[in-house]
Amino acid sequence: MPTIATTTVNTKLRHNEYYGQQNVFDELYESSLRGAKFKKLYEKIIQESNILLAYRNIKANTGSTTKGTDGKTIQDIAAMTNEQVVAMVQGRLKKYVPESVRRVEIFKPNGKIRPLGIATISDRLIQQCILQILEPICEAKFHNHSFGFRPNRSTEHAKAMMHRMINLQTLHFVVDIDILGFFDNVEHGKLLKQMWTIGIQDKKLICIISAMLKAEIAGVGISNQGVPQGGLLSPLLSNVVLNELDWWISDQWESFETSNFYKHNSSKTAVIRKSSKLKECHIIRYADDFKIMCRTRDEAERIFIAIKLWLKERLNLEISPDKSKITNLRKKTSEFLGFSIKAVVKGKKRIANSKIKSDAITKIMAKGKELIKKIQKNPTLKNVGLYNSYVLGIQNYYRIATHCNLDFSKIGYYLDKISFVRWKSIATNKGSPSKVYLERYKGCNKKKTYINGQVTYPMSACKTKNAMCFSKKINKYTSDGRRLIHKQIEKISELEFIYLVKNPIDSRSIEYNDNRISLFSAQCGRCRILEERLEVDEFHCHHIKQLHDGGSDKYNNLVIVHPVIHRLIHATKADTIHQMLAKLELSKEQIVKVNRFRLKVGNIVI
Repeated sequence: MPTIATTTVNTKLRHNEYYGQQNVFDELYESSLRGAKFKKLYEKIIQESNILLAYRNIKANTGSTTKGTDGKTIQDIAAMTNEQVVAMVQGRLKKYVPESVRRVEIFKPNGKIRPLGIATISDRLIQQCILQILEPICEAKFHNHSFGFRPNRSTEHAKAMMHRMINLQTLHFVVDIDILGFFDNVEHGKLLKQMWTIGIQDKKLICIISAMLKAEIAGVGISNQGVPQGGLLSPLLSNVVLNELDWWISDQWESFETSNFYKHNSSKTAVIRKSSKLKECHIIRYADDFKIMCRTRDEAERIFIAIKLWLKERLNLEISPDKSKITNLRKKTSEFLGFSIKAVVKGKKRIANSKIKSDAITKIMAKGKELIKKIQKNPTLKNVGLYNSYVLGIQNYYRIATHCNLDFSKIGYYLDKISFVRWKSIATNKGSPSKVYLERYKGCNKKKTYINGQVTYPMSACKTKNAMCFSKKINKYTSDGRRLIHKQIEKISELEFIYLVKNPIDSRSIEYNDNRISLFSAQCGRCRILEERLEVDEFHCHHIKQLHDGGSDKYNNLVIVHPVIHRLIHATKADTIHQMLAKLELSKEQIVKVNRFRLKVGNIVI
């Protein structure tokens, strides 16, 4: 089996198509939209193609190298044959008994402890098999204003939705609800009933999920409630629990059914507003963090009381009286997903004004200082890459704040003072900025700092990007939706870019590493020969003219290719060449291209 890889944006979609499971998922999604009841899902879960796809997806997860209570990782499964892995999963699911879960405690930003449950790698593989079948069914039922842990949705979409409601719908009162220990207090019986209600009615599968929820926690015992944080199924199950809340709030106003048909939603809401006493409210949810947007304080107070009672009566969940509140956005800010948001006056109306929240700024400064000190102690290419990738990651996340430039100026000023003192003996202002730097920070007049010839990225040089709302047309379970996703795949994502900056080839020059990133972007991540999209950590950068023959690391002497193609270019043994050709099944045109590169390195044509 293949070695461990790091996942990239939308690679799972390519995996679905490669293993022939996409049609299965599409049918499940379409049937769920029609209100079908699914009583034979177990058979789909234990199919060989679904199990092999689960392995491919789980090995791309960085957490796959984390050991469970049995001390095993994905590498232990990688050593098995396809037949052995399939037999292992099918055998365990016949009479499923989960292995004990390893408890790991991590500190939350507020200083409290968050317990994580690390299942064994075989149990994680089984969870992934189940997740792949359940996700399309649940996606058809989930509300459109739920953004957490869902395909192709992100915090940007949730924040953009809040901005839209402030700017266009003039909803300036927000209800903040903080559920006390949500993940620890989910009732198993209620969750299983909710799954049954949305159509998951395979009794054998329900029993397996029930057993997973009651898995023994090593050193603690068996829990009778809660969804273990850290499990692959947990995000989906938590969305199932709160999906009922999403639709209940939506039915109060947005999806309220009227006796008359209205062509436009604006006409419907105008009639409801005049002829009823309904509470106008709209939910925006990211996992268990959600906002209820209202037009007036009276409506906000009424919905606040209603939600508190509903959560207690329907889900047996309590809210935190200290953190749950009503905020008038015209007077105070509301924090959401790391941003502080307020409705400020602009002309004759109010618009959303967002900044990085103060706690986040403090943490960004602290982490930046830590990385600066790390470079001071050991000014290697790797450590400079870690600092640059951190800068890119922070800028990528927070650039959707409307006033991020002010916050980044403050953060940059602080980090510049720290780096000036700590890098005094190792930094210089002389050098040539990389192509990546020039593309990324075009128009930035800030003084450049170089360490061992590598330029450091400026934290203060961040431009605001408008947060975009989620498009309903984007859907991994419809052909039209996938067409839009494939267009996105053609471009190099921010995550891929950050990964390449963070992981340079240590044994190579700065010029090589910079041109390697530029080429991956220029070729849209595709192999020059196969023209297939490559994984960000599974591609080779080939020297057209070899270094020992007088070649260089310059841009025009490099090309991005698939690892097997790279080996074929350099292969000299006939048996090896025949094996690779049989595996690749190249066309005549592709063989011609390979031969051009083979001749350049001094090998004969094939």
